[in-house]
Amino acid sequence: QVQLVESGGGSVQPGGSLRLSCAASGSIFSINVMGWYRQAPGKQRELVATITSGGVTNIADSVKGRFTISRDNAKNTVYLQMNSLKPEDTAVYYCNVPAVTTPRGFWRDVWGQGTQVTVSS
Repeated sequence: QVQLVESGGGSVQPGGSLRLSCAASGSIFSINVMGWYRQAPGKQRELVATITSGGVTNIADSVKGRFTISRDNAKNTVYLQMNSLKPEDTAVYYCNVPAVTTPRGFWRDVWGQGTQVTVSS
């Protein structure tokens, strides 16, 4: 009923930039926290950044100073601006909503399909 649609992934050279977008669709009353995770081959999925509806952000130390998370509450859309990309940023990036309120109740731990980000020369 609630879907997260991601876009903006691709391949870039080290030092390049990308902006990821994730839009939540369906009958939605409200979303508090939205965020991004990433998973590289052979590694566990890790939290990249989160943002609340009030604009409070949490950024992983590994990307702090390079990545910025933002959102448009009216559109239920979250963005991840990625600058100064490094090869170690290569991963599948997943949009995540821990909880969303809908007319049918609460949906927990909703995930996007993932979008590939590749950083290489």
